[in-house]
Amino acid sequence: MAKKKALVIVPFALDAAGVANRKLQTRAVKLGPDIEFDFKPVTAGPTSFMSAHDWMLMDLAIFEAGLEAEKDGYDAVVIDTMSDSGMAPLRSMLKIPIVSPGRASMMFALLLGNKFAVLAQWEPSVLRIKKAVHEYGLSNQCAAVEHFDTPPDFANLLSGKEDKVFPKMKAAAERAMAKGAEVICLGSTTMHQAAEYLAGALPIPVINPGPLTYKLVEAWLALKLSHSRKAYPAPLVPKIEMVHAMLAAAAKAEKK
Repeated sequence: MAKKKALVIVPFALDAAGVANRKLQTRAVKLGPDIEFDFKPVTAGPTSFMSAHDWMLMDLAIFEAGLEAEKDGYDAVVIDTMSDSGMAPLRSMLKIPIVSPGRASMMFALLLGNKFAVLAQWEPSVLRIKKAVHEYGLSNQCAAVEHFDTPPDFANLLSGKEDKVFPKMKAAAERAMAKGAEVICLGSTTMHQAAEYLAGALPIPVINPGPLTYKLVEAWLALKLSHSRKAYPAPLVPKIEMVHAMLAAAAKAEKK
């Protein structure tokens, strides 16, 4: 049987070192020998992720990065951000599974408990997470969105900051537990380095979103499932070349 391939779209235009930090997520979970994950950064996009301006650019960046995945021989696409940016438009274009950790983490949390909480990095991240919780119809099941007051570092993640940041994350999770949380969802794949620590320090389950998506890809492919075309209809007139040209021009402008 031929090995399956999944494309993991890194949501920022990172260099090789930044992408390698993201790829370390694969070490947190045992993956089958018949699948491999290739990590690819977007061509161009926002440098932060704290406003509607950033969310719009992220949607476009991830959409463009995944457009050729099926043509390039990939069996699935993973979107490496809890925002689920670009997921819906990619599902409208591709037949292969498009898996993203935002809604998946929250839904999976409800298999483990009745109420979940999401950890955000800092106060500006809270709005986006609360917006997603509301849009997914999970407000009644979300006990809290708690942040640990640490500006995100999308390239280096939490490296070198463990002693200072991990206890702050634990404290935020404990505040969420006091509000009724029975499961903790890490609110960003940039937090993956803290998952093992938190799992050992807290009395409730901790969902590490990146590794969850890798196992979901394995399950979807094994079950021969993909998204519903009724839910994600194909466009009448695709504008693939236009989208590629837009991002190529954006990347050129960023280098000036």
